[in-house]
This record gives sequence, structure tokens and C-alpha cells, in this order.
Amino acid sequence: MPKRISVTHESESGRNERFHDNYTGRDMTRNQFVQQINQGNYENYHVRNINGVPTPVSNPDSSTNNNLH
Repeated sequence: MPKRISVTHESESGRNERFHDNYTGRDMTRNQFVQQINQGNYENYHVRNINGVPTPVSNPDSSTNNNLH
């Protein structure tokens, strides 16, 4: 099974900026993905504040196939 979310664009500093939901085909900006996580639509992800910027991250677990790449 493919991972749920793929990163489709990173900033020059390496911050993940654009995301693709491989299950629904939806493309999202970082802010849109943060909103979706906060609304409870992506249970395996959470939002961390990194350098003052809300940033989507995958929940830690024993699997590596759901990490954001």
C-alpha cells in the first residue's frame, strides 16, 4: 500500500511546502494540510510548531512507510 501523503515541493531551506494525498488525489499547500490535520482528517499526522511555523509531521511509530518524504 502506498503511503498516504507525499511531499511534492520543498522550500530552499528544506521545509515541506506542498503535499499530495495519494488516496484522494488532492494536492495541498502546507497551510491546507495543517488545517486538515487540525480538523482530524489525517489521524496519522500531527502539527508541530517549528521555528514559529505550523508544520505537518507524521506520528512516530514502528513503521517507516508513512513518514513524509
